[in-house]
Amino acid sequence: MHLMGIGDEAGASLDSQIQAAKELSWKFIEMRGVEVPGFPKANFHDIPDAAFDLACAKLQENGLGVYCFGSTIMNWAKTVETPFETTVAEVRRAIPRMQRLGTKFVRIMSFKPKEADAVTPPVVFERVREVVKMFTDAGLTPVHENCMNYGGMSSAHALEMLDKCPGMKWVFDTANPIFNADRQLPAPWPRQNAWEFWTTVRDHVAHIHVKDATWNPAKNDADYNWPGEGQGQVRRILADAFSRGYDAGISIEPHMVVVFHDAHAKVTNDEPVRQNFVEYGRRLEKLIASLRT
Repeated sequence: MHLMGIGDEAGASLDSQIQAAKELSWKFIEMRGVEVPGFPKANFHDIPDAAFDLACAKLQENGLGVYCFGSTIMNWAKTVETPFETTVAEVRRAIPRMQRLGTKFVRIMSFKPKEADAVTPPVVFERVREVVKMFTDAGLTPVHENCMNYGGMSSAHALEMLDKCPGMKWVFDTANPIFNADRQLPAPWPRQNAWEFWTTVRDHVAHIHVKDATWNPAKNDADYNWPGEGQGQVRRILADAFSRGYDAGISIEPHMVVVFHDAHAKVTNDEPVRQNFVEYGRRLEKLIASLRT
């Protein structure tokens, strides 16, 4: 089992991300957004070559590997109307960078769905299949996240995506079902159940994202919690995973200080973000230890 965290959850700067991993004595980072000294923040597959070279050198100096690329490929910021050339270019940038670092996994999605339409357009499967093939042909494993995307609309949609895109695996996020509609059921859709989603896709899971949350009806959104203290059924899911022999990656994504995709979130100081990340990691370690004794 490999413990890590999504880098920018520990701060925007590469230095803060490295410091957090080292405080936890973790050997891996899941790289997503990063600010390398002298360059603006961007996704790890989008930063300039010079910034990537600097990042690789710093990671190596600190004995840290990159377990997974948290890419923006086909993510919730894109729809099927987004030119596919954008996606292909992202994949072509990511592949050689993953190979250089010895990274085997890349998080992908399957475009933002239309809120009023639970039917997945055929073009979505065509594009995801093409992306999966590009990665698998390079010896790499794309893992689809249950998030705000076509494959994340329900556990049934996830199974259909896996069936129609051979070679793809799943990265299961424990909290995403709490705020996502279960669109395998009749409208108005209830929110998904984390345990139901997990048990449906667990045979395909190659990576796990741990975050936890509680639905807050007053603000029609989720409040984020320490692992095991929300409605994500983190303890139950991890216990089940371990009982089934799961020994792959587990990556924290706290969301407690700043939410990555919140356009209104402004954090100018990495220190509170890093401290929260480290505390979150320590709490997860204790939770895991309690499950494995």
